[in-house]
Amino acid sequence: HQNTKTAIKWFTLAAEQGDVDAQFNLGNLYSQDENLQDYNVVVKWYSLAAEQGDVDAQRNLAILYFQDDFVTGTPDYKNAVKWFKRAAEQGDVDAQFYLGTIYSKEGDIQNNKAAVKWYTIAAEQGNIIAQNNLGVMYSQGDVNGKPDYINAVKWFKLAAEEEDVDAQFNLGQMYRRGDGVLQNFNTALYFFGLAANQKLDSAQNSLGVMYTKGEGVLPDYKIAMKWYKLAAEQGNSGAQHNLGWLFDIGGHGIQKDKKIAAKWFKRAAEQGNASAQYNLGLLY
Repeated sequence: HQNTKTAIKWFTLAAEQGDVDAQFNLGNLYSQDENLQDYNVVVKWYSLAAEQGDVDAQRNLAILYFQDDFVTGTPDYKNAVKWFKRAAEQGDVDAQFYLGTIYSKEGDIQNNKAAVKWYTIAAEQGNIIAQNNLGVMYSQGDVNGKPDYINAVKWFKLAAEEEDVDAQFNLGQMYRRGDGVLQNFNTALYFFGLAANQKLDSAQNSLGVMYTKGEGVLPDYKIAMKWYKLAAEQGNSGAQHNLGWLFDIGGHGIQKDKKIAAKWFKRAAEQGNASAQYNLGLLY
């Protein structure tokens, strides 16, 4: 820690004379070193650098306020927004993304219009999560008051191309339902497959459903079971129910087994899955 102490000594001398890099570096040192962590000192130095227009200091300061206000222990969204905006207006893509997130979620300051504005700016700069979240907002009707599937698909595609697992799943949903695109089960299977191979439980369950129903493929309960099981073991209640259902009805190469069916129905029922609760009732 001798090095840290020496660094702090010299940075402090420069920072007190208004050197913006020194102020920012002091904020970093005080926030990163566990022996020094004093958030009031961190805020002091980041604030001084942020006031001088240092974009990294503005963002880091905003993140501190966003995650936890050190005084009250609850997030201070007002100060977070203030500093994220200052950084975002300087083109900082992370700050733009955070603004979108705050405006899309946080109670009192929720503002879909502002969320869309900042997500769009971040998405156009290539922020993948912003692209996916923007797609979700378009698909849910948060942008113009009614679902806009064409724009949703546009943003899902961009994020899916960069291997964003949620976007892959969302795009699969659009192709399966035919929302904003021509319905195409094969393309849906492709995108669900990409997300399922990244271990996304909802995509694994969707693949199971498509193999059960024979959407774009011949019905194949064994492949369906493989995907249901992977999702069920991750705690997906829909997949737990579906796995129970396969064992409950049997057939198509699946050995009927009421005991295993009950086990999976029970796991889904305990998570509040109504269909599983009903089917469990029938088994007893």
